[in-house]
Amino acid sequence: MKLGIIGLTNVGKTCLFNAMTGQEADTSNYMFGTTTANVGTVTVPDARLDWLSELYEPKKTTFATIDFMDMPGLVKGASKGEGLGNKFLANVRQVDALLQVVRCFDDENVAHADGSVDPERDMETINLELIVSDIDIVERRIERAKKNAKGDKKFLAEAELLERLQAHLEEGLPARSFQCSDEERAVIAQSEVLSLMPMIYVANLSEDAFTGGYADDPYYLQVKQAAQRDGCSILPICAELEMELAQLEPEERQEFLDDLGIAESGLDRLIHESYALLGLISFLTAGKDECRAWTVRKGSTAPVAAGKIHSDLQRGFIRAEVVGFEDLKACGSIAGAKTKGLFRVEGKTYVVQDGDVINILFNV
Repeated sequence: MKLGIIGLTNVGKTCLFNAMTGQEADTSNYMFGTTTANVGTVTVPDARLDWLSELYEPKKTTFATIDFMDMPGLVKGASKGEGLGNKFLANVRQVDALLQVVRCFDDENVAHADGSVDPERDMETINLELIVSDIDIVERRIERAKKNAKGDKKFLAEAELLERLQAHLEEGLPARSFQCSDEERAVIAQSEVLSLMPMIYVANLSEDAFTGGYADDPYYLQVKQAAQRDGCSILPICAELEMELAQLEPEERQEFLDDLGIAESGLDRLIHESYALLGLISFLTAGKDECRAWTVRKGSTAPVAAGKIHSDLQRGFIRAEVVGFEDLKACGSIAGAKTKGLFRVEGKTYVVQDGDVINILFNV
């Protein structure tokens, strides 16, 4: 999974990226402090994998990972190449989902691209640049579909669909809010339409607002209303605080969070939101050689999960031995789970559940 961090310049994108990845990318206070995309990989914390590792004492423990791409700040006109627009749009096409960081704090020492803090205006700037870029893409696809329809009438339906989408976009609405069937959405997805991409609004609050209760913060409310309107998730965060947390040892970090009355870090919350947004779950494999978390789409069958481990396992799939993690933990071992009838044998139609501990039997 690759997540793209987007937003205007000086909204805290790179600060958040550093906190998430442990890197030290430049956070200079000037326009376009980030001129090339920063890329970092983050290990997905998983207490279930920690427990399995204690049980099996494997040679290696491998957690799932997420790649973050911190993209250059956007400005008005990016869709037409203004600022670093062309580079920005090229980067967006490489990711699975977007995290739009929205500045929700006042600081006279941190310049704003438009001279003042206004979350609603900032979000509109970002979203319109994506939509304008999409209109250009859709127009070209319509022309191509109509040309192809001269030889094959099936392309007429594609042209009609894209014309409906074009009208929707021209109203300033993102493709993700366009009403259509799943089959039609699959056709649209082939067009690399950027505003179709899943997105989380990250409201970057001041430390005082974040720790003091942000529910009534006027900046936060603007972001919340936009998220509800656009069908997006919202994640309140304080990037500055996250950077402080990232520099602490795990035990100190938890004590700090407890003192602030915060259940989990922004990174943990962001991972949970991202998995939910993209419809992802994790299944686990365990043994003396390795304990590992694997990421698959929700609804994946056992053979598809097997293919994540190795293509041979999917090709020669026979059956899967499965036990739910919570059942395994309650029983203390595979032997205990077998005794209580919680260790199951599943076939090719079995749909993998989050936290399943699986052993694949295959023959090639």
